Amino acid sequence: MRYKIVILLFLATWSLMIGRLYQISIKSGYYYDRLAKENIHRKEYIKPVRGEIVDANGDFLAINKIGFSVSIAPHLSSKNGDLQDVIKLIKRTFKDINTTVMTNIYKKHNSFYNQKFIKVIDFISYGEMIRVYPKLSVNENIKIDVENKRYYPYGEYAAHIVGYIGKSNKKENDKDSVTKAVGRTGKSGIERFYNRVLEGDAGYVVSKVNARNQTIEILEHKEPKSNRNLMLNVDMRLQKYIYDKLKKRAAVVIVMRTTGEMLSAVSSPSYNPNLFVDGISVKNWRALQNNLGHPFTNKFIHAVYPPASVIKMGVALAASQYGKGVLDKDENCTGYITIGNSKHKFRCWAKWGHGVVDLRKSIRESCDVYYYDKALDIGIDNISKTLKEIGLGVKTGVDLPAEYHGIIPSKAWKMKRYGIPWYKGDTVNSAIGQGYDNITPLQVARYTAFLATGKLPTPMIAKKIDAVDVKIAPKKIYFNQKHLRLIRLGMYDVCNDKKGTAYKTMHDLPIKVAGKTGTAQVVAVPQNIKKRVKEQDLTYFRRSHAWITTYAPFKDPEFVVTVLLEHGGHGGSSAGPIAADIYRWLYDHGYFKNHSIEKIKAEKNKALQERNISSQTTGITN
Repeated sequence: MRYKIVILLFLATWSLMIGRLYQISIKSGYYYDRLAKENIHRKEYIKPVRGEIVDANGDFLAINKIGFSVSIAPHLSSKNGDLQDVIKLIKRTFKDINTTVMTNIYKKHNSFYNQKFIKVIDFISYGEMIRVYPKLSVNENIKIDVENKRYYPYGEYAAHIVGYIGKSNKKENDKDSVTKAVGRTGKSGIERFYNRVLEGDAGYVVSKVNARNQTIEILEHKEPKSNRNLMLNVDMRLQKYIYDKLKKRAAVVIVMRTTGEMLSAVSSPSYNPNLFVDGISVKNWRALQNNLGHPFTNKFIHAVYPPASVIKMGVALAASQYGKGVLDKDENCTGYITIGNSKHKFRCWAKWGHGVVDLRKSIRESCDVYYYDKALDIGIDNISKTLKEIGLGVKTGVDLPAEYHGIIPSKAWKMKRYGIPWYKGDTVNSAIGQGYDNITPLQVARYTAFLATGKLPTPMIAKKIDAVDVKIAPKKIYFNQKHLRLIRLGMYDVCNDKKGTAYKTMHDLPIKVAGKTGTAQVVAVPQNIKKRVKEQDLTYFRRSHAWITTYAPFKDPEFVVTVLLEHGGHGGSSAGPIAADIYRWLYDHGYFKNHSIEKIKAEKNKALQERNISSQTTGITN
């Protein structure tokens, strides 16, 4: 036993000695060799100039302000006052500079092995620096470098589209060497999604230096790749018009071509992205967080809402796809339905019902009972499949980061989420866009483009990436053309027939529009309530969300306008006027140049004559 203990002690001692020998002779050798090379060779990165962002008309949305940074030489002593003298000189030159912050930054980065100047001021404007540059530049302990600072001329108007850049963290630096060299990266919006394009490629200079860190010889030089610019599809004239019109009400408005190019995407209220460039203050951050309108949330891709009646065309297509003859059968709306032996009434919004309802009428007058019956005929799983196929409850693929997919429920989804089975009552609620249904406004706009054209587009913010066109072909999806045509006629009636839910606000436009309104309840109405309280009499957060989604021109669809007004009440009366004004703006600014008012009037008269012959199988065709 004694021999074993002696042998174990002997082995342990030699193991420690061998490990220490490896640490000193090999591992530390690499470390000191690298430090020695750094003392001989110095590699300095040349920052690329971040690309600028412009709208479709060439107006700047993100630019670089030219200025300067200030750095202090390493190894200055605090004991003999060298460091304090330099900091006092900088403070006398720039009155608003915080000397405590500068000192802390310097001490944090100063070390025996560091031979590089330490940046203590990130940005001084050109105007401030140019008058004092001669005085500072002659001081050998101060280094002044040209610096850029991101600036967003339109501020809150384009914040949720363009996003902002900010100081990069360790994780971001480890992922991207350019980000590490620059010290800033895209944090949200286009700035983040296209960060790798916009930031360019860093250049560098490798030089031989002496013991005093003075350059002796340039060994290698590589220029950076800069100014990789982006042009967007967005028209800032329209974006600004819509945002001002909303008057900071909580709302979302999307205007895009049926092929996916996004002309405007407004999330209101918004915020000023310039606050984040140098790091937002605690006061400003708390103000954003405490605002009940959620200005920091990009609502067209990061907020989900019950789609309400705007989902009904999708449910109709599911019935067309999975129920043979189901969509050709009329329904009788008496104001409600019951399921089985239950006495619970699933009510239509029209208290006394709509009478006999066909597909076209169901859309025009937004009959709930019609969709209750159709949904029960085909089941929730078939509805879920179709709605996802046409873009609801799935990511749109838009070129913005961290898009939400929302929820279009199924039996399996509910079991996985809540561990309870699906009921027929759930199917009825989902059929009119309530219950578990939650989708983003951009999904609704994309789905509307499909209803208009039969093709599902990918929404695109960017038009040109570094002068190269961005094009993604829409996906053709096939449905029964007769049913799709009747759905479009129903949407036409919504805006142009006197019984349509958006007739009052949408019929008198210089262009013929088709659409669908929706009123998404945020609180349930108890069964014992016979007479519903009017939306305007409810407290704000109990009011329904107001939807309208539209496309135009009806006969040759080019544009989609989708509006969601949070707690706005009824879609037709609240969201409708906003959509109508947007179409007037588009017309006045030449977006409908191929559709003269005279031609539209002639088509309208012809349509009225044809509709008098038949309201079901003839009329305006798309």
